[in-house]
Amino acid sequence: MIRVLLVDDHALFRQGLRSLLESEGMRVIGEAANGREAIRYAADTHPDVILMDIQMPDLDGVKATQSILEIDPGARVIMITMYRQDRYVFEAVKAGARGYILKDADAATLLDAINRVAAGEALLDADMAQNVLDDFRDKREELPSEKHADLNERETMILKLLAQGFSNQDIALRLDISEKTVRNRLSEIFTKLQLNNRTQAALYAIREGIANLD
Repeated sequence: MIRVLLVDDHALFRQGLRSLLESEGMRVIGEAANGREAIRYAADTHPDVILMDIQMPDLDGVKATQSILEIDPGARVIMITMYRQDRYVFEAVKAGARGYILKDADAATLLDAINRVAAGEALLDADMAQNVLDDFRDKREELPSEKHADLNERETMILKLLAQGFSNQDIALRLDISEKTVRNRLSEIFTKLQLNNRTQAALYAIREGIANLD
């Protein structure tokens, strides 16, 4: 059962999401009306997936996501936004959010996103990845610049599959290794490349030509 934390300042919207998710066998373990509540709930309950609204009073979704990921780099956050090109989405993804979903998405799209992120995937399409990389460049920010030559062949393949959206389980099956080995290798890859999370790793792989999303 996937455990979900809902974060949105509109109670009616949260109630609708709760009804939908619970009807599909997911468990809503908490609801937060602002970013500060989200940080507290996330620290206390460690949900499998956090659905995080971007625009909220007191503390917005981007800052809340940044704080949650500083506490728990493995947290799986999906941003909820009204607009595909919302620049706040870029900041959240750069911080480590697994991707975003539009508020007007249909139920099937939302459920698929939650299931994919719960399985370890990132919701990065080619346009989003390029936009985030462009945003890094425009702001003169950089992903760590350690060259992937330090990675061996197996590590490079794991990084490529991660960037293409495969979960740890899928990577293990494709490479005929255990999920524990995948996790250990990913930890080593993050250390070698000075990366903090899967989203940054995916962006790094795309930028360096290790993988593409076409």
